[in-house]
Amino acid sequence: MRHIISVLLENEAGALSRVAGLFSARGYNIESLIVAPTEDPSLSRMTLVTTGNEEIVEQIKKQLNKLIDVVKLLDLSEGPHIERELMMVKARAMGPGREELKRLADIFRANIIDVTDTSYVIELTGSSRKLDAFLRATPKELLVEVVRSGPSGIARGPKGLGL
Repeated sequence: MRHIISVLLENEAGALSRVAGLFSARGYNIESLIVAPTEDPSLSRMTLVTTGNEEIVEQIKKQLNKLIDVVKLLDLSEGPHIERELMMVKARAMGPGREELKRLADIFRANIIDVTDTSYVIELTGSSRKLDAFLRATPKELLVEVVRSGPSGIARGPKGLGL
């Protein structure tokens, strides 16, 4: 099962390395990883996506909580949450395919953020399923490059990582 784990950790040199080391030492895979400062400059929020059965994920959470840099941890998959991912797609945009790409971007509520004579860079935000659907709908021969952030998430309601 896929889990989105949100971690509040000290904004210190080596904190990310210690988290990644924990995963690699135990043979666990990190599917995506996002780290950014919070409103408190001494803390960072890390959002990582991993897969595994309940026992494996419980072990991961216990090991993460033992790290000195970790202030608080929340498995967003355990309750209602909102998740979004950012994707930028560079696509060939010439001739009749140019208008078709514009229509496709409109259908998916994407933004064309860069235009040249031969290409568009399209920005799309949403669930991973939405981004996957956009890629399936785009003719493969038009795709030049795809960059994805990986999911970021926040719990709904009063539950959260805030201190």
